[in-house]
Amino acid sequence: MLFSPKEKGQGLVEYALILVLVAIVVIAALTLLGPTIGGIFSSIDTELS
Repeated sequence: MLFSPKEKGQGLVEYALILVLVAIVVIAALTLLGPTIGGIFSSIDTELS
């Protein structure tokens, strides 16, 4: 019972690190795929016009 507050803090830090890692992966994916997805939407817009 003496180490309970430290474990809660440790769990919070672990969740924060996971959240940061997921955010980095999402940003990297959008950076790499952004122009491709933009081109697809532009061609769809051109075809609909």
